[in-house]
Amino acid sequence: MAEILTPGSFGAANQTPEARVLATVGGKPITEEDVTRFIMAMGRNGQAYNNPQGRAAVLEQLVAQRLFLLDAQRNLLEREQAFKDQLAAVKEQLLMEYAISKCVEAVRVSEDDVRGYYDAHKDEMVEEETVNASHILVDTEEKANEILAAINAGETSFEDAARENSSCPSSAQGGNLGDFGRGQMVPEFDQACFEMAEGEVRGPVKTQFGFHLIRLNKKNPAESLSYNDVRSQLFEQLTRERQQAAYQSKINQLKIMYPVDKA
Repeated sequence: MAEILTPGSFGAANQTPEARVLATVGGKPITEEDVTRFIMAMGRNGQAYNNPQGRAAVLEQLVAQRLFLLDAQRNLLEREQAFKDQLAAVKEQLLMEYAISKCVEAVRVSEDDVRGYYDAHKDEMVEEETVNASHILVDTEEKANEILAAINAGETSFEDAARENSSCPSSAQGGNLGDFGRGQMVPEFDQACFEMAEGEVRGPVKTQFGFHLIRLNKKNPAESLSYNDVRSQLFEQLTRERQQAAYQSKINQLKIMYPVDKA
């Protein structure tokens, strides 16, 4: 059985928390650092385990893995051909991935590169026009016209009419759909919104979902994006592009060295 040790079991005064031994299996220690490394290797899913209960579960998993490793070594499983085949396949995969990483690791993007790209494409660095609209969705044109007449006569507000009549989940917000850009809504709805003036109510507008009454709350005009707005995004974009170019260039060279014949 694995020996689970308490924090006080290894009492070196200068021991760092990550070096603290949590268990030993077959004489080999499992430390806090081992648990942390395991959790980090899980990516986002590991966040759920970065707490006392989760770390305890990870420790038990590491103990189990160590036990299987010791048993495999005792039974000389590494000599079995099936294991050797798997090991060879894994080695090839790792070697291939390592070669690709070596191919692109030299790619560098400087601040001047990013700034130069921004200046050369400044006209493209624009946040597109958006609108903020509310709507009321009903099944029939007749119903839509009745509601519109009530709104125009001041018998009800657009928000109250949406809460009482709209079949869209946005009815809970008085019909408000928030901000959206061109092409995010169905064509008929999209066209109406971007043609309207602020404060205008239009309808009924027919779409595949039914009949809409639309109120345009606000227009947000297109705005130029500053260098700081897009700097990080451009760094990533240029890095990806240059890595892809290096990758493709290397493939082209390798095809000369190692001819590729396709069926």
